[in-house]
Amino acid sequence: MASAAEQLASNLNFSTFAKAEDLKKRLWFTLGALLVYRLGTYIPLPGLNPEAFAQAFRGQSGGILGLFNMFSGGAVERMAIFALGIMPYISASIIVQLMTSVVPSLEQLKKEGEQGRKIINQYTRYGTVLLGTLQAYGIAVGLESGAGLVNDPGWFFRISTVISLLGGTMFLMWLGEQITSRGIGNGISLIIFAGIVAALPSALAGTLELSRTGALSIGVVIAVVVMAIGVIALIVFVERAQRRLLIQYPKRQVGNRMFQGDTSHLPLKLNTAGVIPAIFASSLLLLPATLAGFSNTAELPSWATMIIAALGHGQPLYMLLYAGMIAFFAFFYTAIVFNPKDTADNLKKHGGFIPGIRPGERTAEYIDYVLTRITVIGALYLVFVCILPEILIAQTGVPFYLGGTSLLIVVSVTLDTVAQIQGHLIAQQYEGLIKKSKLRGGKRGR
Repeated sequence: MASAAEQLASNLNFSTFAKAEDLKKRLWFTLGALLVYRLGTYIPLPGLNPEAFAQAFRGQSGGILGLFNMFSGGAVERMAIFALGIMPYISASIIVQLMTSVVPSLEQLKKEGEQGRKIINQYTRYGTVLLGTLQAYGIAVGLESGAGLVNDPGWFFRISTVISLLGGTMFLMWLGEQITSRGIGNGISLIIFAGIVAALPSALAGTLELSRTGALSIGVVIAVVVMAIGVIALIVFVERAQRRLLIQYPKRQVGNRMFQGDTSHLPLKLNTAGVIPAIFASSLLLLPATLAGFSNTAELPSWATMIIAALGHGQPLYMLLYAGMIAFFAFFYTAIVFNPKDTADNLKKHGGFIPGIRPGERTAEYIDYVLTRITVIGALYLVFVCILPEILIAQTGVPFYLGGTSLLIVVSVTLDTVAQIQGHLIAQQYEGLIKKSKLRGGKRGR
């Protein structure tokens, strides 16, 4: 028999949405915030020659700049004030997460609940400022080294570039937090999502233009569309998949009443690491190609040239390293974000146990055993989703935005946002039922 929540979810319709005033306000706020973000990606840096930079960017779009340009919604290509995007904040968040597993004081803060989380978030903001300043200064120096990219090189340009880029990153961080608290969905994820989705129409138009001119056959275009639909279906299936461990709670006596023992589930996601392994692997593999693009290839030694050529898109070494790094980071990041020992201790503290498993250390070992097995499946899924589009991109020349990483981000964020919208609608129905029951109770009392 379906639960009350499942029955309410099955009854959701347009009339329910029309009555949810708070949800509509949140949606309008989210759309307005994302519109502000998109407008900021068209405001160029002061003192830059846009035409010269656009021409220089075309030669580097296949490296790490192309990846950052995808995450920033084209701001890197235009070198706008949002060119750094939200990546310094994501990098700082990952570094702080790693440190919470190494530094005992940070690990203790993580266990202190809401107050500890606020302090950790503050450390993340400080890290964002530091990383953003270093990256912005590096961009300013790199722009000055290019011929004709800067109208008036010097310290004034460097300082103004650092202030503009760092201010853009901090504004996006604040905007993402506002979306999370006053809008719908995770604000940081939605900002990345908006940047990728904004570039998808031009990528699709470019693919159709290649088909019209004969550079791509109709069969290849159809195969790409079928592949994209299949990958999206696979992402939806795996991202919603869970391995549920049965948790039992013993009978307990409160006063003179005896309460029956409850049963619950500990859900373990098949892909605990999310999209982080794909982003890490792409960034590390594209770094050599980017550095080679900024240097004089003729001055490089022969072995360096061979390595850079072997690490090009579609090459066997690139594919092998890409798959290996994705699998490694899938296990590594899962070990960082999920601690079986803490989970087992919390279950023991609240009297819960897994049937047939002794509480404490044995439970932690069992959870770790199950988590390792499902992470193998999650890592294979990530490798397949990211490698298959790369092969098609290398063989057919389909635009970079149709890669597995971008599809993974778009589908994951969409699922999360839709789930939050559904949660608000179910809460709206619960509130309506409670109000009706109170009114009926009042009438009976009279």
